[in-house]
Amino acid sequence: MSIAVLPESLSAADAQSAPLRQTIERLSALETSALLAAALRGAIGGRVAVVSSFGTESAVVLALVAAIDRTAPVIFLDTGKHFPETLAYRDALVTHLGLTDSRLVAPLAEDVAQFDPSGRLWNTAPDQCCFLRKVMPLDRALIGFSGWITGRKRYHGDTRAMLPRIEAVDGRIKINPLSDWSPSEIRAAFVALGLPRHPLVARGYPSIGCAPCTQPAAPGSSPRSGRWQGSGKVECGIHRPSEAGC
Repeated sequence: MSIAVLPESLSAADAQSAPLRQTIERLSALETSALLAAALRGAIGGRVAVVSSFGTESAVVLALVAAIDRTAPVIFLDTGKHFPETLAYRDALVTHLGLTDSRLVAPLAEDVAQFDPSGRLWNTAPDQCCFLRKVMPLDRALIGFSGWITGRKRYHGDTRAMLPRIEAVDGRIKINPLSDWSPSEIRAAFVALGLPRHPLVARGYPSIGCAPCTQPAAPGSSPRSGRWQGSGKVECGIHRPSEAGC
């Protein structure tokens, strides 16, 4: 299949253009590993990073990426509020997969001092806390990249239920290669690829974010129901509405 190269940065007009939509359609038709290979090898016209939470399902997309290119940049948002188990799992998984460009991106110390000196902004203004500790650091980390890869899936529900495989967002291409995978396919991939599980899975955490804002989920509930429980909040803010996608 011939794949047109996308521009390195997208204007609002680019995001709505017929050529971009056609290219997104062609890339979206590829199976998962082929889509990842195309993206990592320049099909979207520039460098691509993987953004990973190193959460309960992250190992699958990271293993698929590592099988193609272990030097691919992998960005982890070190919010300063993670479970210690997540930090240990991150280090173990990087070693297990042989990833050579794993990047820890943290909020600037001066921003934390100004906006969250008590360290409890999560309790009073969770949206602002996520903006400080995730959105701002990621925006800095993605400078120089024309696209990024996520591990989001439709079965997570809420804002992800209609998730496209590829989107144009904020001047970049966002690739969601596992968007159409099922829970059983994820479980099978862990077994087939010999991947270690996040240690908190066994304690009832199907989705894991920062420690103060994550609880175990009730059996049979949405995988992300333990995130920001009781607040009405369902996303941290790094995933903004797409300008074009399919």
